[in-house]
Amino acid sequence: MDTKRKLKNTELDRLNVEEFREVEKTPLTLVLDNIRSLNNIGSVFRTADAFLVDKIYLCGITACPPHKDIHKTALGATESVAWEYRKETLPLIQELKTTHHCLAVEQAVNATPLHKFTPEPGQRYVLVLGNEVKGVSQAVVDACQETLEIPQFGTKHSLNIAVSAGVVVWDLWSKLHRQATSNKKP
Repeated sequence: MDTKRKLKNTELDRLNVEEFREVEKTPLTLVLDNIRSLNNIGSVFRTADAFLVDKIYLCGITACPPHKDIHKTALGATESVAWEYRKETLPLIQELKTTHHCLAVEQAVNATPLHKFTPEPGQRYVLVLGNEVKGVSQAVVDACQETLEIPQFGTKHSLNIAVSAGVVVWDLWSKLHRQATSNKKP
């Protein structure tokens, strides 16, 4: 029986780097606000590749490729996903707000629970993910149009930044993809 056989990498029908660069992207940009762990940075690149994220901005102390510890978790995604370094996050958010709806992923007063957030068709989004200890800076939270919070029910107060990125990117990708698919039906 072949009903549960794991697929080989050659059977996954993945894009190559050139095809990735040419394919239509998810209207989603990620901003990493002072991320200190190179493994987390690499993991975010890998998630961005998986869900066709448009671009990643690396801000402040966030390290940039090439670096062996980023490469270890990114597994080549630094070559496919567009990225740019910015020294300061706040001016970048102020710039991006002119063309995108900026969302800080943070626990904050009046934050929208992720499961209650509905993206608007045709809108471009920015997700700001913050430092492993301090989170997204308050000034950046204030500059964003909205704050998204991942509901949590255990004893811990936060999720790892790479896990948070995966949860939120998947959630937005699936909602946007569902909207696009339902809009194509006659």
